[in-house]
Amino acid sequence: MPEKADKDVYREPPRRTPAPDPQSAIPNPLDLIQKVFDVAVDAPVTAWRNFIERQHAKNKLYYYHRHFRRVPDLTECLEDDFVCFFEAEAQWERDRKVDEEIVKIVQERLAACSRREGKNHTQNCAGEMEQLKGVIKAYQNKYGDLGYHGNARSCLMKQKQRMLAERKAQTAAEADH
Repeated sequence: MPEKADKDVYREPPRRTPAPDPQSAIPNPLDLIQKVFDVAVDAPVTAWRNFIERQHAKNKLYYYHRHFRRVPDLTECLEDDFVCFFEAEAQWERDRKVDEEIVKIVQERLAACSRREGKNHTQNCAGEMEQLKGVIKAYQNKYGDLGYHGNARSCLMKQKQRMLAERKAQTAAEADH
């Protein structure tokens, strides 16, 4: 490679950029509108936002999921403890909502697997399908026949009836042997 570049091929850039010649002495109206907007609108809004950001920096707020302490269920409440009854109902309602969300999440996983796998989804998404069947069965066992106005007391009675039926079926199966 040559030490110095060929001046005919690689010309040197000009040393100074010439200043543009103004076309007229009248100022551009867009520049005037931009300056008025900056002073009238942008500057106050920016100052207000900076003030608010400084206040938030001093008092940081952290948003997390609200954690509720587990409260005793209805079986552990005393006979006339209405506050315990209310807390147990609220806990049951939160548990029901969590279980509903679990069912929705598993359904979304199965739908995503079905979209991803295409025609072979029945074969390739068998694990997700079994998981969904298990989750739906557990949800139906717990909340199935309660309806919209179900509460913790009716859910507890349903659970008791199911346990009695299972015990009765077990004793009947032992009697047959």
